Amino acid sequence: MTVRELRVSLGERSYPILIGPGLLGRSDALSKLAQGRQVAVVTNDTVAALYEARLAASLAGATTRLSIRLPDGEAYKNWESLDRIFERLLRERFDRQCLLVALGGGVIGDITGFAAAVYQRGVDFVQVPTTLLAQVDSSVGGKTAINHPLGKNMIGAFHQPKLVLADVETLRTLPPRELSAGLAEMIKHGAIADPGYLARLERDLAALRACDPAALADAVLRSCEIKAAVVAADEREAGVRATLNFGHTFGHAIEAGLGYGQWLHGEAVGAGMVMASDLSCRLGLLEAPVLERLRGTIAAAGLPVRGPAWSFERYVELMSVDKKAEQGTPKFVLLERLGAARVQRVPDAALRATLSACSG
Repeated sequence: MTVRELRVSLGERSYPILIGPGLLGRSDALSKLAQGRQVAVVTNDTVAALYEARLAASLAGATTRLSIRLPDGEAYKNWESLDRIFERLLRERFDRQCLLVALGGGVIGDITGFAAAVYQRGVDFVQVPTTLLAQVDSSVGGKTAINHPLGKNMIGAFHQPKLVLADVETLRTLPPRELSAGLAEMIKHGAIADPGYLARLERDLAALRACDPAALADAVLRSCEIKAAVVAADEREAGVRATLNFGHTFGHAIEAGLGYGQWLHGEAVGAGMVMASDLSCRLGLLEAPVLERLRGTIAAAGLPVRGPAWSFERYVELMSVDKKAEQGTPKFVLLERLGAARVQRVPDAALRATLSACSG
């Protein structure tokens, strides 16, 4: 299988995304970035045992190689883990020319990127995503963050990586639940930007869930193309990039309300997309058959289609702490049709009806 490459076009901050098998141990692009520099690999014990030794061959030219291992899970995307990174970098006298390498899923990518954004006012970093969700979404676009108990990803910075290295062979070791979580973001990309891609995902769901390497590489590439185009058009989410949060206002509320890590991010987004589609129907934007189609696709991907049984007030309280909220009032990404989305406030009555129909 050949290596596929595309670029995120952001002027002087542009960078390549490389997608293919066996990239961890034979990446010329990563070797060039590591040459003659202090390199810190940020990972967790689970991923380190599987892939850190393989990655070492691509970092052979580093003057210093440091391994920083964080606890595994969304619950640890917090200040304590961030400070652990800073303490190790400072103790080892890492300078402003150092390179951080995020080896892991979305949690590792987000927290490493945020550390790189603020360590000595900004150092270079590389994304080496090892989960499907990270390969198709969180590793691309420069959003970095940690969670706060009151809201997900509310403390962070925009900081673009120098390289994204997506080795699809790492997906073979994912538990089925983690694989399904990644499918949620792929379904999202199809729903908001490319109905043809959504149809391909529906057709290939069985192959994707079985980790067919060719099907995965094709789907990862298309998702990255969609996200790269949106990021190039709106790097800092002033407009169209906000539509990438389809399902996320509900989803982030579910994650925060249950406690980070109880549901995987993709699971919460799956239920959130059903809620957002239901809300779109109630506001007369989306036809009911499209809602039912999306509900069926999300369920077939192994994802939940209903949120927790909370009160309207509890959902609104959680959703008011959201990056799209204005002065505490939540806004939602709604579908006008497959391939077209918008961001707006919604009437309480419609939101209440959606929450009643799609939770519990």
